[in-house]
Amino acid sequence: MRFHNCSKFGAALAVALAIGATAPVIATRAAETSGTVMVGGAAMYPSRNIVENAVHSRDHTTLVAAVQAAGLVDTLSGPGPFTVFAPTDQAFAALPSGTVPMLLEPEHKSSLVKVLTYHVVPGRLTARDLDRAIREGGSKATLTTVEGETLTLGRDGKWITVTDAKGGVAHLTISDVVQSNGVIHVIDAVLMP
Repeated sequence: MRFHNCSKFGAALAVALAIGATAPVIATRAAETSGTVMVGGAAMYPSRNIVENAVHSRDHTTLVAAVQAAGLVDTLSGPGPFTVFAPTDQAFAALPSGTVPMLLEPEHKSSLVKVLTYHVVPGRLTARDLDRAIREGGSKATLTTVEGETLTLGRDGKWITVTDAKGGVAHLTISDVVQSNGVIHVIDAVLMP
């Protein structure tokens, strides 16, 4: 599925919401009223949207550049709510050599949009919501992304894990970074559809 503008992304988001993610979409009061979290040396303010906060994180410069190149700034600044699994610069650096520069080329925009929207789930899912879904699913839970494919949640000791379609595993390293239009969970690997 390709997203070229906000209205198409919004339509895809509506479809994803209509068919439903399998995890509950519950905003917890604690998450809505929680304080500022530090990410990448910068304060992430709950009153700001996903993009307004992400641009200040020194650990997410590649992600921000990718969102800009994909034309998703307006969408991720919109009302949402969205749950974003945000890979760090170190996670992008761990991809095979040349992957990031290739994805940032204009002729690969549709692939970049696919990868980025695979990191976004409709709704505001806190770590508590994710953990509850894992427990209720008997140690695993499945989320449907805005891109249309699924992610599998699990646990690795104290860490919540996210497994992608190719079997790659990311750990939530910073959870519940509350935004005005959703929540960000920082992850240590790039998820691939």
